Order: sequence, then C-alpha cells, then structure tokens
Amino acid sequence: MNTLPRHKKVLIIRCLTEGMSLRAVARIADVSRNTVAKLLVDAGAACAEYQDRTLRNLPCRRIQADEIWSFVYAKAKNVHRAKSAPPEAGDVWTWTAICADTKLVPSWRLGDRSAGTALDFMDDLKGRLANRVQLTTDGHRAYLEAVEEAFGADVDYAMLVKLYGKAGDERNPETRYSPSECTGTKREVIEGDPDDKHVSTSYVERQNLTMRMSMRRFTRLTNAFSKRLEYLSASVALHFMHYNFCRIHQTLRVTPAMEAGVTDRLWEISDIVDLVDAAAPKPNRPATYRKRGEISN
Repeated sequence: MNTLPRHKKVLIIRCLTEGMSLRAVARIADVSRNTVAKLLVDAGAACAEYQDRTLRNLPCRRIQADEIWSFVYAKAKNVHRAKSAPPEAGDVWTWTAICADTKLVPSWRLGDRSAGTALDFMDDLKGRLANRVQLTTDGHRAYLEAVEEAFGADVDYAMLVKLYGKAGDERNPETRYSPSECTGTKREVIEGDPDDKHVSTSYVERQNLTMRMSMRRFTRLTNAFSKRLEYLSASVALHFMHYNFCRIHQTLRVTPAMEAGVTDRLWEISDIVDLVDAAAPKPNRPATYRKRGEISN
C-alpha cells in the first residue's frame, strides 16, 4: 500500500476537469478506479463547500438560467427493467445560472424538472446576489412560480420562448437523434422592466455545451453516463470550481471569479488539491491508495 502523492492528486484532478472518464484517469495515473472515484467525491465535496461559502454578495447585473439533462444508471423510461438500479436512478436535470457580464456561475442545482427544484434553485440564486438583476430563462413554466417566490417584485424578469418545428424522424437513422428545428423566438416580459436587447439565454446555453464537453458523463449516446448520483454531483461541483476559478475565459482574459471580484488571483489545480487536503479528516495513519491491478487484503 502506498500514500497517494500530491502530484498524483494534481494529475487525477486535472484529467477529470478535462473530461476524462474514471477508468481513463485510472490508467493514466496508474491507480485503481476506486482511488480516482474517492478523490473525485472528496474534491467535489470540498469544491461545493468552498463555492457555497465564497460565492456570496455577488455584483451580478444580468443572469441567465437554464437546465441540462443527464441520467444516472439508466434513463427514466428504462429504470423499471434495469438490474440493481439505485434509488436515485433515472433522469437528472442540472439547473445552472450564469452572469452574462462576468461569466461566473454562481448557482447550480441537481434534481428533477419540477417546480420544487426550480424554487430551491431560485432561492439559492437570490441569496447570492447583492443587487437587483435582470433574469432571463427559457419558457419552462416551473420558473414562473419559482422566480415569484424567490425574488418577488425585486427582479426584471423575461422569458425567451423558443418555437420549434418538426423533430427528427425516428425511422430515419440520419435524423433520429437530431433536435427539433428552432423556427423562431418570442420574448415575454414577466416582471419589472427588463432591457429587451439583453433578453437572451445564449451564454447559459453555451455553458451547457461547455459542461457536455468538459464532463464525460454528460456526453450523449455513450456508456459514459453516471452510475451513481454521488459521482455526478461531485463532477459538477469540481467542474464549476475549475471553470470559475482556474480557467481563463477567452474574452475576459481572466477567470470569471477574478472578473466578479471573488478572488484576486488565478487558481491552479494544486489549489484545489489544497482544498481537498484541508477538508479531509486527519486519520491516525496516512491515506493509502492501490496501484492499478493491485489486490487489497
């Protein structure tokens, strides 16, 4: 048995933030898959706690919100025939909000697509903002009550409703998985006086693409989906920690956290490792790991 060196932790977390699967990371770092999974969970918990504590009193002025679909173990329609499916198996929606000016992601929430999850998400978002904001969402009706409950009249809120044409033909392999064609959009003012030229969900939809490209478990039509909700939650927290604090935004030339005034420096992967080490309980003996292929007693 060996103590997991610091440079291995840095390598593993760096690979995870670049969208690699657990098994691929295990092969590259020459450790067992369980070692990678444990570090992922620990890093996710540390990153979630740090961002929950730090992303407060934010100076955001324009917020966009959206949801992105994934699933755990099996799609909802297949859970009933899946073997040994965990209680949390099925569709999972990740609700995200992004600041259109700083590109910071101040809040996210994993859950279903119900009004209850929408309310939890909006309550969390409202508690992180220092100012009245202009908020734009898509046409999902769950937002209506959630925004009203969380913000009341203290928001300039508009919906950008997309109009879709015919979806892909299930009988045609070339178009079976194609999304419906967007034929237009309609802006609906819900509350306050939102600026019409800033009623958009472009940034949050681009963030959805970043998530699918940066987290293997969000990739469609593969076997890379999450087998446990714990791993999905940890991956999302780690992703947003890297996105907010470590990754320089191309147009900003700094990280979103620096642009929002949350931090005054560029974070490194080693700083995330420091968070994990600081949050870990101090055992009576050194933490250990197994090399790939090594069998424990």
